[in-house]
Amino acid sequence: MRAANQGDAVAYAALLRALAPVLRSVIRARGADLGPETCEDILQDVLLAIHLKRHTWREDEPLRPWLNALARYKVVDAFRARGRRMTIPLEQFNDVLVAEDAVDPAQRRDVLTMIAALDARSADIVRAIGLEGATIRETGTRLEMTEGAVRVALHRALKRLARLRERMME
Repeated sequence: MRAANQGDAVAYAALLRALAPVLRSVIRARGADLGPETCEDILQDVLLAIHLKRHTWREDEPLRPWLNALARYKVVDAFRARGRRMTIPLEQFNDVLVAEDAVDPAQRRDVLTMIAALDARSADIVRAIGLEGATIRETGTRLEMTEGAVRVALHRALKRLARLRERMME
């Protein structure tokens, strides 16, 4: 490393070739949970860091602790980048996550109670479109309103329902 820092390109290339297997084993030991591909990426990051930061190594200090610190920081960075997420295919939980097709009766009652808090026309529009499955056109014809007016009234009614729900959740 001393020779490399003094400009000896041959010594620098030999140093990097000698360090790669040592650093690879250090990185794999510290980052075993990251997988082999990620460990190879970290090795490349460490080699790049050595190249960019080699001037910070003090020649009166041993080289190995400086290298280990670079490797440790790069492994920690990889764990941070990955976060604490675990990826498990949902197919592994098919037997456990089977949802029943039952409707919660309390949920329907709560929805009807909230709709009842609306004015009569808004409640009628929400019931027709949201619960009974009527179209905008059908609802407009029945209530003698244009489709645009039904859309606007539905939008406003849904906003009022959202505010009511927020108040209930407080």
